[in-house]
Amino acid sequence: MGQIRLTNATHNVEALSLPIQRVINAMDRDLAVTNVETLPQTIGKSTLGAEFNSLLVLGFAVIALVLAGAGLYGVLAYLVAQRTNELGVRIALGAQRAQILRLTLLEGLRPALAGAALGFASSVAVAKLIRSLLYGIEPYDSTVFLGVITILLAVSALACTIPAWRASRLDPLQALRVE
Repeated sequence: MGQIRLTNATHNVEALSLPIQRVINAMDRDLAVTNVETLPQTIGKSTLGAEFNSLLVLGFAVIALVLAGAGLYGVLAYLVAQRTNELGVRIALGAQRAQILRLTLLEGLRPALAGAALGFASSVAVAKLIRSLLYGIEPYDSTVFLGVITILLAVSALACTIPAWRASRLDPLQALRVE
């Protein structure tokens, strides 16, 4: 009976499938050997559907994040445009540009902070419900929670920065003439 010896770990495992089929064929001619695969290949085939679903959910999450950032930018830009006269009066009366920037940024980030707090509380509650569905994953992974909150707040801050910067750069004379 033939033996297959692996003397070097750098062998191409796929190249060994034919010799393995020959050895098994020599042992029992009635035994058909097909689909000789490595363990990583078998695991890869069995988890292909879950991997696709994960990538699909990730894609939709990124699209949702971009749309949320664009929406927040649009709302804050609209609010700054509506308050141009008020901001011009504040600047004319001596408000510093940094104060206007801070005021506008806080106005835009307040709903984002409230949403992050509500989302954190909701995700902790949902993690309790799906705990039995998770295998090999901790439902309360602080790195994931902090990472998601950081990304959401960073996108929110980026979306609020441009309208806030424009509001802080208003010329008071032009802002008062808008009306």
